[in-house]
Amino acid sequence: MISTTMKLGGGGKATNDFIKNYIIKYFGNVYLNELRDASKLMINGNISFTTDSFVVKPEFFPGGDIGKLAVYGTCNDLAVSGAKPKFLSLSLIVSEGYSLEKLDKILNSIKHAVEEIDVKIVCGDTKVVERSEEPSIFINTTGIGELAVDLNNYNKINIGDKVIITSDIARHGLAVLSERNELNVDTEIISDCCNLYKIFEHVGYDGIKFARDATRGGVAAVLNEIKEHCNKGFLIEEDRMPIEESVKYLCEFLGFDMLEIANEGVAVLICENDRADEIVLKLKELEIAKNASVVGEVTDCEKVLLKNIYGGLRVVEMPDGNLLPRIC
Repeated sequence: MISTTMKLGGGGKATNDFIKNYIIKYFGNVYLNELRDASKLMINGNISFTTDSFVVKPEFFPGGDIGKLAVYGTCNDLAVSGAKPKFLSLSLIVSEGYSLEKLDKILNSIKHAVEEIDVKIVCGDTKVVERSEEPSIFINTTGIGELAVDLNNYNKINIGDKVIITSDIARHGLAVLSERNELNVDTEIISDCCNLYKIFEHVGYDGIKFARDATRGGVAAVLNEIKEHCNKGFLIEEDRMPIEESVKYLCEFLGFDMLEIANEGVAVLICENDRADEIVLKLKELEIAKNASVVGEVTDCEKVLLKNIYGGLRVVEMPDGNLLPRIC
């Protein structure tokens, strides 16, 4: 068999063979191997619980694939909530005729991601659906993490707190668009898709009051979401915004707002004023955060304002319409 068939998702021998030869082969552990209807887990204290579905096309792009994205995406949501990722579910929806070679490659990528984060896949599901167009794959991952500190409490945010961006922005969105041949230019931009829990393992939580990853809608969406909930504002500075020159040039050339482009390995941290520089120095010790920067601060103006390189101010609005690219 070189591609998926409806029989594979039918619940009989083909399904059992698939679970044994693919799922257990890659993700077998003491919880999953029992193949219970629901896994029995041990959790200490408060948990964080999240879910996300991934429909990115193409499923392979410079710097990653849909499997890696599904693991990192859900674990990053736990990490920026202040939790250590512990357990994941993995649900695959694959259309009839999808290449088993590509599926195997995606599962192998998932295996490497869960081993890196030290999170266990403890349950899941596979459905094969009738093919209506080019064979495709969608993935849903649900994650549970042990909550170490609450990094999503808007009441902790005060005027004068500093805003840190942990890495250069806009790479993931342009990498995916480039792979789709939608930019009509040759680029070598690599997605920033990565494990954000490394940041908190390395830096700790002292001085960090709030965190969120800047995925769909980019930095503009995250800052506007926070603004709405804390009734404060932000003043950020364009010349402090970490961005690769090639990415910045392409955004300007194509008319994209770099603040609205999707990321997959960028966190927005709101920190105590007098700890921000120290936190950035520590972040820069990590390869994934070597371009971290203090980009601005919390204000009382109830708007997100960007100061450009000439000193002018513009309001950064919540992105509207069909955001590009659709990543999850």
